[in-house]
Amino acid sequence: MEEFSTCFLVSADNVGSKQMQQIRIALRGKAEVLMGKNTMMRKAIRGQLGKYPQWEKILGHVAGNVGFVFTNEDLSEVRDILLSNKKEAPAKAGAIAPLDVFVPAGNTGQGPEKTSFFQALAIPTKITKGTIEILSDIHLIKVDEKVGASEAALLQMLNIRPFHYGLVINQVYDNGAVFSPEILDITDDDIIKKFCGGITNVAAASLAIGYPTVASVPHSVINGFKNIAAVCLEADIDIPQIAGIKEYLADPSKFAAAAVVEEAAPAAEETKAAAPAADDSESGSDDDMGFGLFD
Repeated sequence: MEEFSTCFLVSADNVGSKQMQQIRIALRGKAEVLMGKNTMMRKAIRGQLGKYPQWEKILGHVAGNVGFVFTNEDLSEVRDILLSNKKEAPAKAGAIAPLDVFVPAGNTGQGPEKTSFFQALAIPTKITKGTIEILSDIHLIKVDEKVGASEAALLQMLNIRPFHYGLVINQVYDNGAVFSPEILDITDDDIIKKFCGGITNVAAASLAIGYPTVASVPHSVINGFKNIAAVCLEADIDIPQIAGIKEYLADPSKFAAAAVVEEAAPAAEETKAAAPAADDSESGSDDDMGFGLFD
C-alpha cells in the first residue's frame, strides 16, 4: 500500500500452485501478487487507513477466494497479462460452467456399444464405418449451470477440455477509485464520441428552448445567416456573402457541375491508390508530355 497506488482485486478459484507460480513469473517487474486470509488482509488494510484513508473503499470487496495484484504500470497491459495466463481444464461434475459448452458434429471414434450413452443425453447419432458420428452441434452445457455427471463423462470420453481457469479480475482500484474492469476497455475514441454526443444534445436543447450556449451559438449564427440570405434573395438585395448563391440560382447547371466534381474527386483518389506503379519508360514518357493520367 505504501509502494503501489493501483491494484486489481482478483479471484483465484480453480487456480493451482504451479499456475500461480507461472503468473508471478509473467508479472515479474510489472506487478506483485499478494494472497492471504481475508480476515488478515482486511485487518492489514484497516491498520493503514490512518495514513491511506482512500483504501477503505476496497474493504467491502474483500470476500471469497480473492487476492491482490499491485502495480504501478499501465493497467491495461497488466490486465492482458493476467487474462493470457489461463490453463485448460476438464469439466468436473458439480462445477459451475463459466461458459457455454458445445459438442461439435463429427466422428467421435467411439464404438457402437456407446450408443446408449449418447441416447441418454438426447444427442442424435449414427453409425459410420463402425464408429459413432454426431449429426449436429450440441449445446451440452449452458453458462452458469452446474455440470452434470453425464455431461462431464461425455466430455472426458471425447477428450474435450472446455474450461479455462486463471485469475479473474473482479474490481480495479486506482488512487481511491474502485471500478469494474470493463472500464479499461474504453478508448480515447469512445470518450470523444460520448463527449460529442453530449455536446449535440446540449445544442439541440438550447436551440429548442431559445437559450444560447457555447454549443448552440454556431448553429444560431448559421440559422440567422440563412434567414438573412432568404430575405436578401426575396427582396433582391445584393450583399457579398450571397453572391455565390445568386450565381448558382442564375445558372442551375452549376449545381450539376459541382455534383460531378465532388463525385469525381474521391474516385480519382481511389484509382490513383489502386493503380500499379508504371515502369521507368512509361514514367519518363509522361514526364516529357507534361501531363498525368488524370490531367
